Amino acid sequence: MEHSAAAAAKTEARGNLLTARRSLPAEVRHQAAVRVQAELVALVRAIRPAVIASYVPMANEPGGADLPEVLAAHGPLLLPVLRTDLDLDWAYFAGSESLSGAPLREPRGPRLGPAAVSGADLVVVPAVAVDRTGMRLGRGGGSYDRALTRVRPDALVVALLFDGELVEALPAEPHDARVGAAIMPSTGLVRLPVRGS
Repeated sequence: MEHSAAAAAKTEARGNLLTARRSLPAEVRHQAAVRVQAELVALVRAIRPAVIASYVPMANEPGGADLPEVLAAHGPLLLPVLRTDLDLDWAYFAGSESLSGAPLREPRGPRLGPAAVSGADLVVVPAVAVDRTGMRLGRGGGSYDRALTRVRPDALVVALLFDGELVEALPAEPHDARVGAAIMPSTGLVRLPVRGS
């Protein structure tokens, strides 16, 4: 698929998936967050990462608004800060009172630089969908595609999804990054082919 056709197909898929997310009742989103968090905590306990990098979910994203607090209970947690060039900087999470901004809540602590994510053993990322090869469809800004190029090859990258967002195939462009696993409310953790393979 040529790049312009892939970009158009991604835009269409993203729009359809985000529309479906917005139509989910609040109770379904809440139950999904509880289940996704439980699966993620089980994964954290199994692999025992020294440092976790994650994000603060927005209203219609899986994981729940309290995801940082849940993960920080298990060790140091890096959270992203969106730069003006749409790349991601990182800062340590220091409690919910340390977050500012809306709808994108970000840590106010010292910035550690875009390369800080390379220190994480587990990287939890948002996604609109993921396919069976690990291809991730984001919101279209490219921030995480850039950030994931800095993640160590031995780190596990996990996308949090709602049910129905792990699909057979997604349109892709050369810059699109893959993930190593996805977590969904009903099916739990699904391991995917190794990133970049």
